[in-house]
Parts: sequence; structure tokens; C-alpha cells
Amino acid sequence: MGEVVGTRGKDNGPDGRSAAQIEADIIRTRKQLAATLDELAVAVHPSTIVGKAKADAKAVVDRTAGRAFVAASRGVEQLRAQFVDEKGNPRKERIVPVAAVAGAVVVGLVLLRRRKQ
Repeated sequence: MGEVVGTRGKDNGPDGRSAAQIEADIIRTRKQLAATLDELAVAVHPSTIVGKAKADAKAVVDRTAGRAFVAASRGVEQLRAQFVDEKGNPRKERIVPVAAVAGAVVVGLVLLRRRKQ
């Protein structure tokens, strides 16, 4: 039988790495672990969580406000289309009745106010 030779005292370990290489790997792994732990500590810190919640809420408000603006703009455009034709000319057949109703409402309010006094 062949003689079994141990790895003690040799320059390389059983995986072919030297003690210095193994030590360097351990140091690198420790640094990576420390960086990961630092990232986790920042991620779970209350101020980080509050900041993220604020940013999420702001994004929701911005998105909602944007949708409301688009809807309002669409509504104004649809209303405008009722009183102005494609060329931008006023539609008198629609404006006159609305103006008459608005005038009647104003006159009615003035009369009601005078009665109360």
C-alpha cells in the first residue's frame, strides 16, 4: 500500500489554495457580509421605512392628481365642443338659449333677494 501523505506543513491545502489565499477569501467574505448587514440595517431603519411610505404616498397623489387633471381637461374640451364648432366659431344656436337661462336665473336670484329684504 501507498503511503498517505498529510497536507499539514505544505504550502497548498487539499483544494489547491494556499493559506494566504484562504485567509484573503475569508477577509473578502467578511467584508461582503458586513456590507450586506449594513444594507439590511439601512433598509429596516424606521426613517427609511417612513421615507419610502412618504414617497409611495406622494406617487399615489401625483398619479391621482394627474388623472383628475386629464379628466377635467377632457370635460372642459367636451363642454367647449358644445358651444364652438370645429373651426372655433361660436355655435349661436346653443349659446343663446344657455345665456337666456343664465340671465333668467340671475334675475330670479335678484328678485328673491329683494323679497327677503
